Amino acid sequence: MPQVRLIGADGGNLGVVDIKEALRIAREADLDLVEVAPNSDPPVCRVMDFGKFLYERTKKEREARKAQTKIEIKEVRLRPKTNEHHRSFKIRDARRWIQEGMKVKVSIRFRGREITYPELALEDLKEIAEELSDIAVIEQAPNMEGRMMFMMLAPIPKGKKAVTVKEQPEAASTQSV
Repeated sequence: MPQVRLIGADGGNLGVVDIKEALRIAREADLDLVEVAPNSDPPVCRVMDFGKFLYERTKKEREARKAQTKIEIKEVRLRPKTNEHHRSFKIRDARRWIQEGMKVKVSIRFRGREITYPELALEDLKEIAEELSDIAVIEQAPNMEGRMMFMMLAPIPKGKKAVTVKEQPEAASTQSV
């Protein structure tokens, strides 16, 4: 007759018993007999309330999901010819989003022949990063992709010092279009 190693409802080891005996013990305790380790020799079974076990497991998973932080990425779109006044509004929004813990993608879109002067956009991105350097760090340096130049700003992690733009490596200034 097949045998199993049985763990009781209180967590104590009841030893190796026949399957019929294990089922009888579980029935007397008004609980379920659950196979815990099928690959061991003999298989390990436990006397427990399986419905309660499933409920507690889903509850723990829900709590773990709730504890996760969702990082949202906001975007500020500009053009090389965006005037200083309009840019200040965009920077103010970016500052608010960074303070709320969001990442900000600052992108500059080139239209027409503006693409021949990427250094203007690079200068704008550096100025924006400098204005936000007290609360943000450059996560992704200015980078050219198609007709867009962008950089990613992230909130400064707690306990770290901000890195200024001058200390960041030059990434987009020498890239071709």
